[in-house]
Amino acid sequence: MARRILGPAAGILLAAGLTAGLGWAPRDGVQGDVQRIMYVHVPAILAAYAAIALVFVGSVGYLGTRRETWDRAAAAGGELAVCFIGLTLLTGSIWGKPTWGTWWTWDARLTSTAILFVLYLSYQLLRSVVDDPERAATYAAVLGIVAALDVPIIHFSVVWWRTLHQAPTVLKPQAPSMDPAMLLALAVNVAGFLCAFAYLAVRRCRLLALEAAARHRALDA
Repeated sequence: MARRILGPAAGILLAAGLTAGLGWAPRDGVQGDVQRIMYVHVPAILAAYAAIALVFVGSVGYLGTRRETWDRAAAAGGELAVCFIGLTLLTGSIWGKPTWGTWWTWDARLTSTAILFVLYLSYQLLRSVVDDPERAATYAAVLGIVAALDVPIIHFSVVWWRTLHQAPTVLKPQAPSMDPAMLLALAVNVAGFLCAFAYLAVRRCRLLALEAAARHRALDA
């Protein structure tokens, strides 16, 4: 039932959000139209955070119970974290070229996000190189918990250090300092990305469960 709702909801929200962001929302007074990549860049990192949260919860759950269901949730989250972090870095580079004059700079937020990407690539590699499923799940759970500690560093990097990134405009104690039309278009895109993440996570968990059942049948045969 969740898959039947989440898929269409994600499609509708993403179509509406991207249409609003690329056409209806006003043009930024400083950056111009290049700022419109925000409607993909920001939702992508928030979806990545959701995937990382799934890895964290699944990892803690697995270490506490040793149930494969928790490990499958963490595995699905890890795969999606790589995808969404990669999209964040890609769109950030495209945004950075016209605004900063370079595709990449060792800014505190960029560096900490790149480290996060490497950590979750390592998470995927760890799962593939350890032959014993239980040991692989245990090692991956520990790494998944440790990797999540990089998220607050990324978020607060613009507060703790001098960076090229601007200070938070939405996720801050005060009211968001953004045009209401821009904020609405951004919110719709965030909702669309989160629905897409949830849909993909449910689908991936289902596939992992089927794969596990097939392995168990093969061992019992």
